[in-house]
Amino acid sequence: MDIAPIDLDQDACYRAVQTRDARWDGRIFGCVRTTGIYCRPVCPARTPRRENMTFHPTAAACEEAGYRACLRCRPETAPDMGAWRGSSNTVSRALALIEQGALDAGDVEALAGRLGVGERQLRRLFRQHLGASPVGVAQTRRVLLAKQLIHETDLSMTQVALAAGFGSVRRFNETFQRLYDRPPLALRRRAAAGRAGEPGAVTLMLRYRPPYDWDGMIGFLAARAIPGVEVVTPDRYARTIALDGAMGTLAVSRAGGDRLAVTVRFPRLTALPSILSRVRRVFDLTADPETIAAHLSRDPDLARMVAARPGLRAPGAWDGLELGVRAILGQQITVPAAVRLAGRLTAAYGEALPAEWAEEGLTHAFPSADRLAAADIASHGLMPGARARAISGLAAAVAADPELFGPRASLEAAVVALRALPGIGEWTAQYIAMRQLREPDAFPAADVGLMRALADADGVRPTPAQLLARAEAWRPWRAYAALHLWASDPQAPAPAKLKDKADARVAA
Repeated sequence: MDIAPIDLDQDACYRAVQTRDARWDGRIFGCVRTTGIYCRPVCPARTPRRENMTFHPTAAACEEAGYRACLRCRPETAPDMGAWRGSSNTVSRALALIEQGALDAGDVEALAGRLGVGERQLRRLFRQHLGASPVGVAQTRRVLLAKQLIHETDLSMTQVALAAGFGSVRRFNETFQRLYDRPPLALRRRAAAGRAGEPGAVTLMLRYRPPYDWDGMIGFLAARAIPGVEVVTPDRYARTIALDGAMGTLAVSRAGGDRLAVTVRFPRLTALPSILSRVRRVFDLTADPETIAAHLSRDPDLARMVAARPGLRAPGAWDGLELGVRAILGQQITVPAAVRLAGRLTAAYGEALPAEWAEEGLTHAFPSADRLAAADIASHGLMPGARARAISGLAAAVAADPELFGPRASLEAAVVALRALPGIGEWTAQYIAMRQLREPDAFPAADVGLMRALADADGVRPTPAQLLARAEAWRPWRAYAALHLWASDPQAPAPAKLKDKADARVAA
């Protein structure tokens, strides 16, 4: 219980706790052996003596060591981060799959197989980078989400158990009794009653590490909002969602204290973990902007761009098929034109939102893979025949393999798999890897905007090969470098035709 499994500088961690340094929040958790409690470094409680504390990089490691979460600083509200990010892509991909429920119905062996590694190697990597087992990480995520739901909503305990991903209410009660020595209902502070918000909705706060370029993120999403599916204003992002045959909506807005407020209106509470995982992906809430900025600023040109846009994030995608179709539609045309085509495609083949969930501007769910695969898009006259056939082929591939846009063993493996799909070339594969697969090192080197952003004083642009060579120094954060380069050229013209006609740049 007293041994820290990760090579952390324990004295430096203690100094962070003494000063309540917010920069360490989410990076470390302090375990107090005299109380059996673990806390965030910003906990307002009196700082324990040094000899009574050990430090771990994750909440899961603390719980596996036998400690329980502090009820005062609430570790479940810390920024969702880990010391592994940027150092172990296998762990990053495994966590993405765990968030999607890979260990709810499967086991660690199957998870390792999807990542192309052995079960023992995956366990070793988790111990090395997270200080906990894959199963321990999955359970801690469920417990901390349940604890957040207890504190921030008025859901019943049965609803909390279902929403957090517990298989049964009995298991939920037993877990909380074991971890907190009290039933889950005892954790609810009744003084906060009425916090659930509008009827039929669940509102939770998701934290991030500042700075956060909200204007940059919302501007990116607004430019690509699909009519009927998404509505974006300067302060709010809203969209329709469809999962496993059910439909609803969600809305994301800024809240105080380095948080985003997420309101979900969906008929199945069991989908909540998956929905929150996608929100984190779209808004890139697990990024460490200071680490990324320090690394990219070693390049003089990028240093200027990073200073101009602190906290710039890499916008994610809600759904792989939606992003893939959107990318194909945007080949060789402008962003606004692609948006209009996506809206027409949705109106023609998307399913109408039930009246009780609909609101102004949100009318349809994006078409499912089955619907698009069965539709004769080419005869509809919405777009050129080649592009319609590419979309039909992509939809058929996703319908046959729903995990097609899931994490792969490596970025290279993901790009190879994506390029095998209809209408997907190198640029689009890298773009999908960046936004859907959340590969921080994805980099579309043939992008016209990236080359234009690094043109010299005479206007001479680097070639794709030269750009790739220069980008080696930006690893493992090349995706963020691309976002900074694009942001430095907001008035980019329509994309030029590339050699790969099936893969013209989607004016990112």
